[in-house]
Amino acid sequence: MGSSIAEAGGFAPARVTTDVGDILDYGPAIPDYLDDVYWCYYVKPWAIKLYERPWLVNLILWGWYHGLSDAAVEAMGPSLTGKSVQIACAYGGLTNQLAERVPEGSQLDVVDVVEGQLRNMRSKLPAGARVRALRMDSSDLKVPDATYDRALLFFLLHEMPRDVRTATLKEAMRVVKPGGKIVLIEFAPCAFWHPLKYLWHLPLRVLEPFAHDIWTRPMEHWLPECYHGKKIKKTFYFGRFYQRVEIEV
Repeated sequence: MGSSIAEAGGFAPARVTTDVGDILDYGPAIPDYLDDVYWCYYVKPWAIKLYERPWLVNLILWGWYHGLSDAAVEAMGPSLTGKSVQIACAYGGLTNQLAERVPEGSQLDVVDVVEGQLRNMRSKLPAGARVRALRMDSSDLKVPDATYDRALLFFLLHEMPRDVRTATLKEAMRVVKPGGKIVLIEFAPCAFWHPLKYLWHLPLRVLEPFAHDIWTRPMEHWLPECYHGKKIKKTFYFGRFYQRVEIEV
C-alpha cells in the first residue's frame, strides 16, 4: 500500500529500512524553526531517548497525558476502518492505542519530519501493527486529496509559527475525505481564574515561543478561509487549559 499513495501523488519516496521496520522517506528538510527551537526536545537522538518516558510526559502535561490521549482516541472512533493519519509522532503510548483500533484491511499512517521520531514510534509498536511511517513535512504532505477518513494532530500546532500552523491545517483538511474528521488536542484559551494561566504561561513563552496565539485565539481562527463555517465541536479539560477540537471536513 505504500507505493499506491506515492504513485498517486507522483512521488517516489525512498524506503529506509531500520531495525524496527521500514520508513517511507519523502526527503523533506527539517524546518529551521524545529531545528532552532525544538532540537533539544524532538530532533536530537539523546533528546528522543530522554523524553520517551511516560511519567515525564505526564508530568509535563500536569498529569493529563493519559486523559488527553484517551480523549483523542475516543474522538477518532472505536474502529479506525479505512485509512487514518496521525500527523506528527507523540511520546508515550498514543500511537499504540490507535493501532489497537485498526482492523484488518485498514491502515494508520504516522507522519513526521524527523526520522528519529519515526524510528522511536516504530520501536514501540507490536509486531504486525497496521501502521506505516512516512517522513514528510506536515505543511506539505505528499499525499493526494481525500486520502484519509480521519486525522489526528496531538499537541502539534502550538509548536509551529503562524504560517506553518495554517499550512498544516490546510493540508490536513485537504487530505481528509469529505465527511471525515480532524481531531486536534491542544492547549486552550485558559479560564481567567486558572492559576496556571499566570504561573505557567510565562515560562512557556520561553519554552514554547509560538504557543501564545493558541492560548488567546479560538482554534477556528487558524482554519483556511475556505473551511470557515465547518461543523466544529469543542471539549475542554482541566479548567479550559486543554481542548479537544473535532472538525467535520
